[in-house]
Amino acid sequence: MLRPRLLAGAPSVLAVLALSGCSSPWACTDTTAERGEAGVRVRVEDTSGRPLGVTAEVVGWRLEPHPQVPSEGDRVHFHYRFDGADESSGPAVDACAVDKERVALGCRRVHASEAFGPDGDLTGDDWLDVEHPERVAGVLLIPDDQSYDRRTCEQDIKDGGGRHPPQPAVIGDQL
Repeated sequence: MLRPRLLAGAPSVLAVLALSGCSSPWACTDTTAERGEAGVRVRVEDTSGRPLGVTAEVVGWRLEPHPQVPSEGDRVHFHYRFDGADESSGPAVDACAVDKERVALGCRRVHASEAFGPDGDLTGDDWLDVEHPERVAGVLLIPDDQSYDRRTCEQDIKDGGGRHPPQPAVIGDQL
């Protein structure tokens, strides 16, 4: 007679464990989004590939010495613009100098919150240090929002997990 009572109480014990977070080890999963198509002008996407209503664009670039270290030779000086972004907490995208085959020669993250301008036209400039500046054929932006990457299951089994932005592009990546 004791056995049926134990079985009858099992669902409520499981419910208490699930609500208390004790079931997290079985539910926490991490997934990484696929990298979006790089371009000179991109629609910034969240980790699900949905547009955020923000565009990012490389509006120009040139090779020149950085004014603070001119003796180090040419670097890639590029200008960018974010349209539709919130200047205080907008998205971030990776910018990469590429060769004529669209192979990354150097990359860095640019944030809408670091850009400035009137009427929501957020513009900025930055520098890319590349080993062979003479090989640079352009600067591309990768549309994946890199401004927020939630904690992983490994970092926080209870509150971590979910979709994460793709890994940033590195030298040698085909874009």
